Amino acid sequence: MQGGKVVGIRAGVRDEGLGFRVFVHVFGCRTSLCEADFIAASLSAAGASISNELSPDFSIHAAVIVSCSVTHAADRKCRQLVRRVRKSLGDTGVLAVCGCWAQSLDTLTAQHLGIDILAGNRGKNILPDVLLAMLRDGRHFLDTRTSELSGWEELRIDAPVLHSRAFVKIQDGCNHFCTYCIIPFLRGKPVSREGPNILAEIHRLIENGCKEIVLTGIHLGIYGQDRNTNLARLIREVSRIDGLKRLRLGSLEPFCLNDNLLDALGECPAFCPHLHLPMQSGDDEILAAMRRGYRAEDFVRVCERARNVLGENLHISSDILAGFPGESETAFMNTLDVMRKAGLGRVHVFPYSERQGTIAAKLPGKIPHSEKAARTAQAISLGRELYAEYVNSFIGHDAEILVETGNRGHTRHYIEALCEGRDNEIVIARAVKVNDGQLECVRRD
Repeated sequence: MQGGKVVGIRAGVRDEGLGFRVFVHVFGCRTSLCEADFIAASLSAAGASISNELSPDFSIHAAVIVSCSVTHAADRKCRQLVRRVRKSLGDTGVLAVCGCWAQSLDTLTAQHLGIDILAGNRGKNILPDVLLAMLRDGRHFLDTRTSELSGWEELRIDAPVLHSRAFVKIQDGCNHFCTYCIIPFLRGKPVSREGPNILAEIHRLIENGCKEIVLTGIHLGIYGQDRNTNLARLIREVSRIDGLKRLRLGSLEPFCLNDNLLDALGECPAFCPHLHLPMQSGDDEILAAMRRGYRAEDFVRVCERARNVLGENLHISSDILAGFPGESETAFMNTLDVMRKAGLGRVHVFPYSERQGTIAAKLPGKIPHSEKAARTAQAISLGRELYAEYVNSFIGHDAEILVETGNRGHTRHYIEALCEGRDNEIVIARAVKVNDGQLECVRRD
């Protein structure tokens, strides 16, 4: 590795993937899903066979793990899978690990775990060629990471491989530095993708039969700040693309959902009425300690404004962080109260995970593990109650469903649904009952 460029890969290496079988697994956010799909699509185009499951019926020559480091639990899952995959690969198979956990991993630990290729962030674009070259030339340890996390890496995808929907990465990096979050240190400075490249990729995806596009980024709402544009303008341009049937956004910080963006979403017929707005806490003191940039009442007001523009049945999902340092019982109860006031649907709840290098790691008032676990369970319970109430409101109504695999898919409101249909087919079906949070539907078209 010299200056961020791979040395010694000869031309034509992409023709040498024929016959190789590669396991690809992704942890983490929708941006990681996009990056994994790029790697899988690139290897597939080179002739490799791709699987996202470890199976005795699919012996593998190589594996790629797109890692996550948002919590200690995420780190642990990455490490556990690396060990399991290394065992499956044996002595000759090539193991590549990239992403946030890989960005922070020391080389000695990586080698001890049996990792052959260590690629962090802003370097996944070269990973397919590096992997194919190593499959050709034999195993050796290669660290392709760079500490310069400022430039854009172009990850072109013509058709999704791992999913029916296509995740289109338009932004990377974060400069908000919430006090609990390590990701800005691992993803680097904010950078936005050029608009023409985004539009061209979406055109190709639609031409290749993709029915749903998901725009993703680490801090999606600040897209364009480095290019004298913004997310609202991009959405208006995307909405004019012929053949666009469904458009979604990845996670969006609440303070980024301004009137201009809401109007752009409301004017886009393809936009699916679902927003993921991470709340984290419903207590003003905790939100200030987290450096989130809004108060509890601001979050509720954002949700109300979004429903006024996008419809009362807009699905707003969220993230909750339980047991942040200094969180009193009253502060936690405030969070539960705001979950109700905001009318949240699906909620992801995480116990606070201390990350060395963040401001929160030095804060007093650490919450005992048992109390964090109890609060996490209580928030999960309320989240399930709220989601069940939301999903049940669709019983007896027709829904448009994108069937993804095995008669399972999602409605436009991002509710899991079971309905007869072919993979990647959009169907109209009547919701007849709910089973474990999933709508069971009868096809009507």
